Amino acid sequence: MYGGRTNQVWKVLGGGGDKVLKLYRATPRNPLFRNDPELEAQCLRALEPTGFVPRLRATGTHDTGHWVFYDHAPGSPWKEGPEDVAELLSKLHRLDAAVQVPEGCNGSTDLAEHTERILSECRSDTRDRLAQLCPAGHVAPTARTCLIHGDTVAGNILVARSGMTLIDWQCPAWGDPCEDIAMFLSPAMQRLYRGSPLNRTEEEQFLTAYDHPETVARFTELRPWYAWRMAAYCLWRIENGAADYAESLELEVAAL
Repeated sequence: MYGGRTNQVWKVLGGGGDKVLKLYRATPRNPLFRNDPELEAQCLRALEPTGFVPRLRATGTHDTGHWVFYDHAPGSPWKEGPEDVAELLSKLHRLDAAVQVPEGCNGSTDLAEHTERILSECRSDTRDRLAQLCPAGHVAPTARTCLIHGDTVAGNILVARSGMTLIDWQCPAWGDPCEDIAMFLSPAMQRLYRGSPLNRTEEEQFLTAYDHPETVARFTELRPWYAWRMAAYCLWRIENGAADYAESLELEVAAL
C-alpha cells in the first residue's frame, strides 16, 4: 500500500476480512514523529471499544523490524468536511484512556525547546533564517492534558459511510489537545496529504465544531509556536532528501 512516508504496509486479502500488515522501518530518528510499534499496539487495544480505530489482531518482531497486524479500515483519506474531524478529535480528547505513553509538549516553552532541537539538526543557511522567527511572548502549560494521536494528518483519517477511522498510532502522547488540532490545521501537512491548505472558512468550521472554547482559545495563542516548529521540521525533511517539503516550508513561514 502507498501513502505512508515511513513504514512499509501491505493489504492482506481474505481470511474473514481484509487486514493490514505494517512493518516498521528502522529509519533515522524523526525529531517530530515517534515511530513506536509498541505504542501503536497499546493504543489500538485500549481504544478498540470506541469504534474509531482498527482492531488489532497481532504484533511481533521480524529480522528486519517490528510489525503490527490489524483489520483493514474501510474508506479513503479525508478530503473535505472539517467538522467531522473536529468531532472525532474532540471525542478522543475527552476519553479517560488508560494508556502508558510519553508526555508531549505543553506550553510555549516546551514547543520552543522542541523547535530549537529540530533546528540544531539542520545545517543549511535557512536554519538561521528560521531561528530568527521565534515567536514572542509566553503561553503557560495546561492542566487539561489527555491522550493525543500526534499525527492527525488527512492521510491518517479514513472516511467511510460507516464513519471515520483514525489510523497510524505510532507517535501518541499524553499532552495538550492543541497538538492534534495544530497538526490537522497545519498548512504544510494539508498540502502534503490533501493537496492544499484549508481556507479560512474551513478552519473556522473545524474550530467551531471542536466545541471546546477554552482549548480553541489556547490553540490560537499557541499557533505561532506550532507554525515555527513545523517550519523547522519541513527544513529537516528537505535536508534529509524530501524535496516535496519545500513549498510546505514556505506555507508555514507565511502562517507564522
